[in-house]
Amino acid sequence: MAACNSMFLYHFLGLASLAAVFYFSLLGEVNLRFPGLLPSPRSSMIQPQPHDASLAFVERRGVQLFLEDRPFYINGWNSYWLMAQSVETSSRHRVSGMFRAATGMGLTVCRTWAFNDGGYNALQLAPGRFDERVFEALDRVLVEARQHGVRLILSLADNLEAYGGKTQYVKWAWDEGVGLTASNDSFFFDPAIRDYFKVYIKALLTRKNHLTGVLYKDDPTILAWELMNEPRCITDPSGNTLQRWIEEMASYVKSIDRRHLLTVGTEGFYGPTSPPEKLSVNPGHWFNNYGLDFIRNSKISDIDFASVHLYPDNWLQKANLEDKLKFVTQWVSSHFEDGDKELNKPVLLTEFGLSRLVKGFDQSHRDAFYKAVYDIAHESAQRGGAGAGAMVWQLAVEDMEDYHDAFSIVPSETPSMQKLLKEQSCRLASLRHGEAEAKILKTVCA
Repeated sequence: MAACNSMFLYHFLGLASLAAVFYFSLLGEVNLRFPGLLPSPRSSMIQPQPHDASLAFVERRGVQLFLEDRPFYINGWNSYWLMAQSVETSSRHRVSGMFRAATGMGLTVCRTWAFNDGGYNALQLAPGRFDERVFEALDRVLVEARQHGVRLILSLADNLEAYGGKTQYVKWAWDEGVGLTASNDSFFFDPAIRDYFKVYIKALLTRKNHLTGVLYKDDPTILAWELMNEPRCITDPSGNTLQRWIEEMASYVKSIDRRHLLTVGTEGFYGPTSPPEKLSVNPGHWFNNYGLDFIRNSKISDIDFASVHLYPDNWLQKANLEDKLKFVTQWVSSHFEDGDKELNKPVLLTEFGLSRLVKGFDQSHRDAFYKAVYDIAHESAQRGGAGAGAMVWQLAVEDMEDYHDAFSIVPSETPSMQKLLKEQSCRLASLRHGEAEAKILKTVCA
């Protein structure tokens, strides 16, 4: 599975300039590309951009993420569709529109797909064969993000079949007569498929952006790589198969690119090596058998931060809102605690959402759920803990219903959610910048 129009109107030019400087400092860098230099809302072309070598990489220091000399707290979002929408001229305006809407709420990081295997407008047409037109669409996404002061987490594959997923890799191997089995889980243990995936990783990480001339592995616009969205290996509940795959692929990524952060992409389920009190945090005993082992998976030395997802509607289908909120607190707090005490690494909630299709849904329920998540993330940030932040699934702009799911939010159509997102951005920014700059940030975030 795994949003937001806000306009700043300043009455005086001097105040606008001052606020803009601090706003982009809120995002983690002072970027003086003001709106007049950005593409227009309906622009379908981005001009080649000079490389700004001064932009710093986000780093890990102990349990926290850092940007230069200050902790970097993430209030972010998911828009998996950015590359797909950037391919066609007629839909590119949605990409810039999404970035404008998000930065209008102070969001600093977006997680999106950097893969599309074998299907419509595929990036990878066959193992090791790529569509340059689609690669150029991803180039444009990176440039748009940079221009709007946003960092990207780029996911490299999907456990699910959407956009190809591990199913497509298995099919390629089977069709070529080199696959060991037709099981989707052979993605994790078949040598031929593991080689396919490494070819793709190398092609992506060493890609030279046609607009900037910068290799992806050298572009600090990318905050992190994610090995896979929600990996599961149900044919080996011991977790050993998935663990070996994570170790191998994490090592391979780092052999090409040691500057960017790396995460796995797991949902956070505890597994066989977890203590009993952690297994009891899982939303049900069946979640113990997905081949996942959160602490073990996240301890791998090449993994820089742990990733967690949260979907109480899907996981606790018979629970009421009160029980779901109790679970939210337990789930998020437990994983942040793991970062503090077991991993000595940041923990980022890379997806969370509440379905609008659940019986009795009311927007106030979603507001309460999201506020609970944001409060826990803020509390961890206040005490210098491992909670690196949270990223809502998913945000969209107007008129793209085909990309919606039960969790989609168009912020301009959901004022209460827009307000929540903005408030979280502002209080995390105040923590990052301190009281001296908080007054200016309050002007921006009013």
